[in-house]
Amino acid sequence: MASAMFCFAIVDTLAKLLTDSFHPLQIVWMRQLGLFVGVAVYLIVRGPSALKSANPFLQIVRGAAAALSATLFIFGIAHIALTDATAITFVAPLFVTILGATVLREPVGIRRWSAVFIGFVGTIIIVRPGFESFHPAYFLIFTAAFLFAVRQVVSRHLSNMDKTATTVAYTAFASFLMIGVFQPAVWITPQTGVHIAMIFLMATLGGAGEFLVIKSLEMATSVSVAPMHYTMIIWTSLYGYLIFDKIPDTLFWVGTILIIMSGLYVLARGKKN
Repeated sequence: MASAMFCFAIVDTLAKLLTDSFHPLQIVWMRQLGLFVGVAVYLIVRGPSALKSANPFLQIVRGAAAALSATLFIFGIAHIALTDATAITFVAPLFVTILGATVLREPVGIRRWSAVFIGFVGTIIIVRPGFESFHPAYFLIFTAAFLFAVRQVVSRHLSNMDKTATTVAYTAFASFLMIGVFQPAVWITPQTGVHIAMIFLMATLGGAGEFLVIKSLEMATSVSVAPMHYTMIIWTSLYGYLIFDKIPDTLFWVGTILIIMSGLYVLARGKKN
């Protein structure tokens, strides 16, 4: 899982760089291209059995949530620091707790609700609404985190019906085709070798990252590997400094620590329950 986060951090960094030259919808589509090709090859080798789902509608809903979440994230990082965006996405487990309690009727005690509250306080510290550094794009990242949580809740429900390979296949095809509809309106043909190399690397590492996530979930429980998601902030902070000359301030780290600690506590309590 930590290796997957390393790949995703590079993918997001490349995506942010590409926003200067390409539309976010095109960037998301090109990012999904790696996963789409990987799944297509898998189906050719293993056969189309992975597309047999007990609930195709839910699979498409998951794919739509994944596509919209990724799109909003790319729109957001075009305007704000990648480290800020990454830290805000860490509230996704808190949204999962809220959705679990309200939609799935899962029991959530006062301790986990308190952790959720503290996590959102951390988000406010990072975003700092009302201050000069605030940008409306933060709301896009926040919404992307919520949609990622929706995707996770749907995944939890589907895990009792379909294999992981089936879920990944549906997500790859659904997101690729949904975003593909917009390509004629936004497409800009890459003109330089640098852009082509960046796009190729982004698509390749995006597909590799998804594969590593799947393998990690096959080798261990989702609860045990979930904390590795937070290693992504290390890489995005490093790339933010080296590439974008962005150094996170003290308030950023205070907010990030609150979000991470809240997320870890929610995961730990969920595992115990």
